[in-house]
Amino acid sequence: MDPRVAVLVEGESDRLAVLALARLQGRDLAAEGVEVVAMAGVTNTRTHALRLGPRGRGLALAGLYDAPAASRVRRGLADAGLEAALALAPDGLERIGFFGCDADLEDELVRALGADGGEAVVDAEGDGASLARLAQMPAQRGWTRERVLRRFFGAGARRKARYAPLLVEALGAERAPAPLRALLEHVRADGGVHEPIRRRA
Repeated sequence: MDPRVAVLVEGESDRLAVLALARLQGRDLAAEGVEVVAMAGVTNTRTHALRLGPRGRGLALAGLYDAPAASRVRRGLADAGLEAALALAPDGLERIGFFGCDADLEDELVRALGADGGEAVVDAEGDGASLARLAQMPAQRGWTRERVLRRFFGAGARRKARYAPLLVEALGAERAPAPLRALLEHVRADGGVHEPIRRRA
């Protein structure tokens, strides 16, 4: 099925997390016409929104972003033809399908799992010793277990991409972070997303 919706996310770990939750929900986003696009950084919002949105391929847009980067997301969407992004209230990006994580997705996942749950995932992957070494480093002494986990999961793109779907799977469909669940509800197959905007001449 040709895409009708483009879901813009900051990086590959976010993309894999979205796909993991969709699988837990028994959904095939590609078959629904939903393409999840890793932008390689929030600074590329404008580029991808221009290419895929109303001034490009004419797809409906939705997305996941880190709340501290909300202003960049707003400007990028507005420059790409979604002028309403600038007029919305601070939390109004949800109205056009963009859902913010308080800090970032790793933070949302760790808070949802808790320290015990996060450490169990690390242990199951055989990385418990690496996590323990990180916790013992001088810079991390005195940190909470949750903060150490966030640092561990965020250390490098490869680790982030490896663990993001594992953390989602450990949580299950009902306990996944609210922004992830809201995003997938927005692009549900029964019409919960805006119709694609036709490409301008």
